[in-house]
Amino acid sequence: MISKAPWYLLPLAWAWTGTAVTGFFVIGHDCAHKSFSKNKLLEDIVGTLAFLPLIYPYEPWRFKHDKHHAKTNMLHGDTAWHPVWKEEFDTSPFLRKAIIYGYGPFRPWMSIAHWLIWHFDLSKFRPNEVKRVKISLACVFAFMAIGWPLIILKTGIAGWIKYWLMPWLGYHFWMSTFTMVHHTAPHIPFKSPNEWNAAQAQLNGTVHCDYPKWIEILCHNINVHIPHHISPRIPSYNLKAAHKSIQQNWGKYLNEASWNWRLMKTIMTVCHIYDKEQNYVAFDQLAPKDSQPITFLKSVMPDHA
Repeated sequence: MISKAPWYLLPLAWAWTGTAVTGFFVIGHDCAHKSFSKNKLLEDIVGTLAFLPLIYPYEPWRFKHDKHHAKTNMLHGDTAWHPVWKEEFDTSPFLRKAIIYGYGPFRPWMSIAHWLIWHFDLSKFRPNEVKRVKISLACVFAFMAIGWPLIILKTGIAGWIKYWLMPWLGYHFWMSTFTMVHHTAPHIPFKSPNEWNAAQAQLNGTVHCDYPKWIEILCHNINVHIPHHISPRIPSYNLKAAHKSIQQNWGKYLNEASWNWRLMKTIMTVCHIYDKEQNYVAFDQLAPKDSQPITFLKSVMPDHA
């Protein structure tokens, strides 16, 4: 699609391809949760291969992601999105500005920073995990050392940008967006460990979000997310049936939404700094002079669904 599209249709081709390779990630995600096959070795091989074009090391991500499921929406414990601490926000003017941009206009690509910080640092893993982490890192670096030069050799630097980088940025848009939508809303709290309740976090702290059909198909229903958090071993192709069952039995506890610009605007302009009473305080409430990026988003992002 990318090779045949005229220049003015390339953004559409990149968006489609970036969404499709997000489906590769979801296949690896199912392998990590042992919901892909009864053969564990096969799951590890398929998961590693599915992650390779995305330069994602499979085992480091798996170890990190297991912590997210064990401590969903727990302060200090969840390894996915979490609110900003006020103490962190007040540390320095430079860090404050970086946080405002990261949790504001750059938020749909902040998974790139998360990817760099969490997945390549051996000190973040337990000693019994390090061997598997090193194998995954070796696979990723081998793909970079072989795949990237081959792309550049055949198509040049411009071809590397056209065929790999732009779809990769499209993938990270969905990686960031899916992750923040799954557990972020003004009314969904993050709890300290002594107040945290596992059942409440998985059932009531997880959001089911309906996306356009083509996204759901290409991404294997990853956004049917509540049953996945209740039982991560449910395969992606059974998530919709599981969600219907949960709706029938626990419907009043569920958070359900449709993906649209109003939802994105709320998350990007409201869900910022942790507050025990309100759950979130927006940047522009605490630091209006530094929060021009948030003011800009409020003015340009639509309020309609």
